[in-house]
Amino acid sequence: MSLLLCIVVGIIIVALIVGLYEKSTNAICTSKKRLDGKTAIVTGGTTGMGLQIATDFAERGARVIIACPFKNEGIDALKYISDKTSNTDVVFKILDLSSITSIREFATDVLNIEKRLDILMNNAGVGAVREFITDDGMSFIMQVNYFGQFLLTLLLLPLLNKTGTTSDPARIVNTSSVLHNFGFINIHKINDIRYWFPVQFYANSKLSVVLFAHELTKRLKRNNVVVNCVDPGMVGTGIFRSVGNILGGILTMIGFVLFKTPWLGAQTAIHVALDKKAGEISGQLFKNCKLTRAKRSAYNDKIAGELWNTSTSLVGLSSEAMEKCFQ
Repeated sequence: MSLLLCIVVGIIIVALIVGLYEKSTNAICTSKKRLDGKTAIVTGGTTGMGLQIATDFAERGARVIIACPFKNEGIDALKYISDKTSNTDVVFKILDLSSITSIREFATDVLNIEKRLDILMNNAGVGAVREFITDDGMSFIMQVNYFGQFLLTLLLLPLLNKTGTTSDPARIVNTSSVLHNFGFINIHKINDIRYWFPVQFYANSKLSVVLFAHELTKRLKRNNVVVNCVDPGMVGTGIFRSVGNILGGILTMIGFVLFKTPWLGAQTAIHVALDKKAGEISGQLFKNCKLTRAKRSAYNDKIAGELWNTSTSLVGLSSEAMEKCFQ
């Protein structure tokens, strides 16, 4: 047997083992909670897991704001959700997490129009795409998967604080990944596209969102907002197409067959957004609708603090602006 054939067979065997594990550990959100009168934002809510999450919230009666950078995709998703749920209070807004200007415009629009914000689902993300430095001077993967979410969350924090109560806190849910276990935080190289491979940037970004939840929990002065992270597991979504149409299509097909569907992948995020006990803790990671633990460094106060300070500088949040975020 040739070396190449051995490698292919090995990959298939590993994929089957992982796939069987994913299938055997699937968990479904069992909450019957209604969301009438509540408002939820789902970034990346126009496709994949985000579309499933947004549809679930709409079925529960929420006002749902779906956000993505692509107008046609947003219009199609809006029609899909409205037709499936008969909820007419679903809105699509443009949001490009790779642009600080777009994030600020989106946040300003929300703060000016919306009276409340009960759930912020930071679901949007990109895979190990070809890297480049954005106009804002950051790694594209890091900005979309972490820095953009960092800025968006803080800009919307005043409305979340206003909405949440101690008995029914507003909830922020960040999408992490099992690959956060392979992530590293090197502040001096955090956006260096010559230092990291794209897949490493992806892992770093997913570790960053867990560190963000840990640090934000420490800084929240009131307990009417909680922030937690979810590991959806291996999910067959369009994110695999980031490696190219042909290979991405093959990986997506394999993902659908062996791993979780987008609906199954969305279940933990929905659970964390709705479950009563999940609303009583903050700064934690969930998988398969259960509380779990991230890698040890995800709870390191020093690393989390350094990442926070670097992030505020990179997204242009002054100390005065930061104070307003926490009001």
